[in-house]
Amino acid sequence: MGRNRARPDAKEAANLLSEVVREARLTWYLLTDGRVSSGVKMIPLATLLYILSPIDLLPDPILGLGQLDDLAALILGVKLFIEMCPREIVREYLEKMTSVVGSYRVVEEERAPPSLDVPQE
Repeated sequence: MGRNRARPDAKEAANLLSEVVREARLTWYLLTDGRVSSGVKMIPLATLLYILSPIDLLPDPILGLGQLDDLAALILGVKLFIEMCPREIVREYLEKMTSVVGSYRVVEEERAPPSLDVPQE
């Protein structure tokens, strides 16, 4: 019988978590970069104020739905912030985050097994 597609598998969950971490790191780098204007940096601040505000489009006591507008605001705020930042700065940080730092070498894995010959007496 086929696998239940209602539940995401571990690989999909790991990819989603990886994307969330990448967006969070990129947002932090851009917020701390002096080349990004203060006006653009107000977008995440306004998003955070909305999330912490008692005024919501959907009231928080409605379990699940109340948090949905906060999550949507967070996602939209982060996406808008990144889109409003200068593209060359965003590209610079994305390249830094995906590059491999340091050096590496390939080690040959195949080795001849030690001789098992036992000397005859």
